[in-house]
Amino acid sequence: MSFFSVLNVNKPQGWTSFDVVAFVRRLTKTKRIGHGGTLDPMATGVLPVFLGQATRLVEYLADAHKTYRALVLFGAATDTYDAEGKITFTGDPSQLTFEQVREALAGFTGDLQQTPPPFSAIKHKGRPLYSYARAGDPMPEPVQRRVKVYGIEIADFRLPALTLEIECGKGTYIRSIAHDLGQKLACGAHLASLTRTRFGPFDLSSACTTDELRESFENVDWGKVVYHPDVVIGSWRAAIIDEGNERRLRNGQELNLNAPASSENELCRAYSADGRFLGVLRRGDSEGWWAPNKVFLSLDQT
Repeated sequence: MSFFSVLNVNKPQGWTSFDVVAFVRRLTKTKRIGHGGTLDPMATGVLPVFLGQATRLVEYLADAHKTYRALVLFGAATDTYDAEGKITFTGDPSQLTFEQVREALAGFTGDLQQTPPPFSAIKHKGRPLYSYARAGDPMPEPVQRRVKVYGIEIADFRLPALTLEIECGKGTYIRSIAHDLGQKLACGAHLASLTRTRFGPFDLSSACTTDELRESFENVDWGKVVYHPDVVIGSWRAAIIDEGNERRLRNGQELNLNAPASSENELCRAYSADGRFLGVLRRGDSEGWWAPNKVFLSLDQT
């Protein structure tokens, strides 16, 4: 198979993101595999998995928008901010109204300073925070992080349950939103379930289950489940370059495309005249010139 591909996997509940990577590695016999956007074991949904040299494009997915469907339960807060933790507080949500919840949620959109859950993979002095919590060691002082939440919609509200559709940027913890919402409404809350429904160009409707993935590879029918990796950067400008510029690209030289960059840090896609994806270009040192950023010239792109 091509070792220059991306899979859109629907991560099963109870699997870690690394479990999915290990599963794909066994199926494909490919050593170099990475994924975009870690999901907690309890979460399900879209997990892009990159094969071979496509892993060099993972970084470009980092800033893509993500959408989640989250089930929040009012009445109890936990130490992990989700259903797997120990209850640390209980309250009575019976008097909550839709309007109160809607007004409280308004404070969770935009640019936010968010405190991550104590059970998270964020590192302090080289140790993940969850290792402090699980070992019973003194927890480091919580460090807030700047995140961006583009929108929150109430999909369903039936006490004590609240279902939310959330669109956010990188680094956002939906568990923290659930916990902080419970604190704001003074009744406690935790995240009961979470599904990532979209990550950049990948959506849940086209994600394949692990069973479907296994069947496709066992039947040598993997073509229907893989994506060409340039889908990750499909919204960028594209440059079609001639043979001369392709040689310059191969040699790491700048290309004169007579195409000014729209910003100092702009990147663009590069293709040959016959449609081969050649790599990523960045703004060069002079106006209209572009320099190789990542080059893919010797790969099987079938």
